Amino acid sequence: MHMDGCVYEREATPRFLMKLGIQLYLAELFLLNIISLFDIFGIKRARSTVHNWVHKADLQHENGLSPDHVAVDETVIGLNDEQCWLYAAVGPQTNKLLYTQLEPTTNSVLVQQFLAQHREKHDVDDAVFLTDGSLSLKDACTRHGLDLRVERHEDHNSVEHIY
Repeated sequence: MHMDGCVYEREATPRFLMKLGIQLYLAELFLLNIISLFDIFGIKRARSTVHNWVHKADLQHENGLSPDHVAVDETVIGLNDEQCWLYAAVGPQTNKLLYTQLEPTTNSVLVQQFLAQHREKHDVDDAVFLTDGSLSLKDACTRHGLDLRVERHEDHNSVEHIY
């Protein structure tokens, strides 16, 4: 694009980051946190940009889902030179993020809070919860009386595939 004798090139956002941004937004992560995540990849985007991607995709938050399987996982990510724990619940048949929670640390209380809030948002009490063997997730599922199954596919579980 030429403007006043200068050349401006519009940087394309990598497709995987656009998809991740949309999924995290739909999982109700704050736009500011999503933008901070993009900074890790050296991508500078405005909050309005992510909001526009979601609007153009014409997607809605999926509250009240009742999946029969839910994959749950936790992973450490870096945000602004700090480590944070990202907890995620995914519908393994659809690969859609059902719920996420970002915390500055991990402990059994936070893991149980993650599952409790996920249960409030979606009807998952009868679902089979799939995990990669995380002791904290196994313990939290047991304490909540959820049906748990340890499952791994090709060196990663359903959530790690999304990550």
